[in-house]
Amino acid sequence: MNPGNRDIQTRLPGVQSLCRLHIKGRNRRLIRLENVSWTLPEGGDIIRDLNLTIPGGKLTVVTGPNGGGKTTLAKLIAGLAKPSAGRIWLEGEDITSLDVTQRARLGISFGFQTPVRFKGLTVQDLLETAAGRALDFDTLCDITGKVGLCTVDYVDREVDARLSGGEIKRVEIASVLARGTQVSIFDEPEAGIDMWSFKGLVDVFNRLKREKRTLIIISHQQRLIDIADEILVLSEGQVRDQGPREAVLPGLLAGEIAGFCPVGRREKAQ
Repeated sequence: MNPGNRDIQTRLPGVQSLCRLHIKGRNRRLIRLENVSWTLPEGGDIIRDLNLTIPGGKLTVVTGPNGGGKTTLAKLIAGLAKPSAGRIWLEGEDITSLDVTQRARLGISFGFQTPVRFKGLTVQDLLETAAGRALDFDTLCDITGKVGLCTVDYVDREVDARLSGGEIKRVEIASVLARGTQVSIFDEPEAGIDMWSFKGLVDVFNRLKREKRTLIIISHQQRLIDIADEILVLSEGQVRDQGPREAVLPGLLAGEIAGFCPVGRREKAQ
């Protein structure tokens, strides 16, 4: 190892974890849930004894009927919710007890269904906060360009209600890029935007997919399902089906035409 690199790792807490995640993040089993359950405070299981793995370096779309536990799953992975039972692992490390900030330091980011707006904070301020450092114009241009925004037009704009739904979604994704996280979770990114803005988002996710980033997208939209490497069908807090898009999608579409959530290949085999 270059002595200079060793010095950087010593001086910057968390760099070793991020480097490890970047190197190993393309392995098949990046995230693993083991017998995970999540129960509402007033009772009632949303996630029930869930076991699954999510591969690294791939785009996984989590889909299924409303109320099936998709958003809860995303929050459990990001640390926004704690499981009632079970363990969550990131690259072999037990992260169950870690909060959202600690998981963010390990390289997990979360994009909300409705992004937060910040009056008085510019796009440049947000991106530099996400990156943890000042960004020169070329870097800002590279980040905003990847999400289809013109740097000159947007860096000085405030992240407030004057941004459209499509614009605020792109700004949020840009902030994820600025952080450089290897695991990015997006909860229904298509919510509240028009079809033209949505096409732009699909292009962004396709670009991130080509970069071999680990993406977890909660969505019902077929255009996002169509670009997935893996599809995970969640229903009633359980995995109904999971696998490569080519294997899962035909049954998913057949179920949609028939008007019900398709029986997974696992259940058919039993």
